[in-house]
Amino acid sequence: MTAAPAPIVDIRSLTVTFTGGRKPVSAVNGVDLRVERGEVVALIGESGSGKSVTLRSLLRLHPEKRTRIGGSIHVDGIDVLAMRSRELANYRGKLASMIFQEPLTALDPVYSVGDQIIESIRRHESVSTAQARARALELFERVRIPSPERRLAAFPHEMSGGMRQRAMIALALACQPRLLLADEPTTALDATVQIQVLLLLRELQRELGLAVIFVTHDLGAAVEVADRIAVMYAGRIVEEGPTRELIRSPRHPYTLALLRSRAEGAMTRGIRLEAIAGSPPDLSDLPAGCAFAARCRWADDHCRQTQPERVDLRQQHAARCLRLDAVLQESNP
Repeated sequence: MTAAPAPIVDIRSLTVTFTGGRKPVSAVNGVDLRVERGEVVALIGESGSGKSVTLRSLLRLHPEKRTRIGGSIHVDGIDVLAMRSRELANYRGKLASMIFQEPLTALDPVYSVGDQIIESIRRHESVSTAQARARALELFERVRIPSPERRLAAFPHEMSGGMRQRAMIALALACQPRLLLADEPTTALDATVQIQVLLLLRELQRELGLAVIFVTHDLGAAVEVADRIAVMYAGRIVEEGPTRELIRSPRHPYTLALLRSRAEGAMTRGIRLEAIAGSPPDLSDLPAGCAFAARCRWADDHCRQTQPERVDLRQQHAARCLRLDAVLQESNP
């Protein structure tokens, strides 16, 4: 019997604590996440839930002097946390690459976009400048940037937001990575351009067979691109499962609240959206029990005192909650 291939990403018991302020901030608190080859996983949750911190940990982009990282991160079998500086430089961009939230600040303003892509290609591959430029032009055509020859010579500020994001995608794909990390890549774009970029990402992912971790606070975007969704709250994954299963049958109170707090379809005018009461917890002073208990209508004293364990449900669906049955009755009456 042939063994199943190892996942491209295997994160176990990941913790990330920032120590630069008055008190340590526990931004990630025991994340376990596997991403299969060719799979798209969306990390969703409110701002401050630990999504981007988790994503950046995969490239070790946090300042080392002010960050404590525990647990393990393996990408394609390689121990990311054990890498030395030279190994890390070879890993970034080649095996794993990232699309940042705001390309205007991620791209260097004093070099043309084409020069930045050419430099990245030549850093990782033994090719001439002419060959790297031909690859950059091909990438611009693939991400559908109009007049690609002219745009290679453009500086970041000379491009529109949507075009910059496409250039950022081209840069991320320049060295043919196996893992693509997308940190809210459509947040700064208008709705029409968002849809175009999401469709482009999904098309490129399927064409190139990439594994993708897609960070977003927009459930609609997650549904469009993801095979599986992981919901984060206070630095923990509180629920995860196949996209359709999780959307149709949410089992964690936070997931249910996120679904009910967004407008969808032809809503009747005057109907108020359900807001999530309260605020996210202070990550420098987390409660002993469930971090969502203070905002949850089903919470009791047991929830406030006990950290919920992961409960496996069905179809690779899992959640961390002590009141799963109560949530199920309301989400699927």
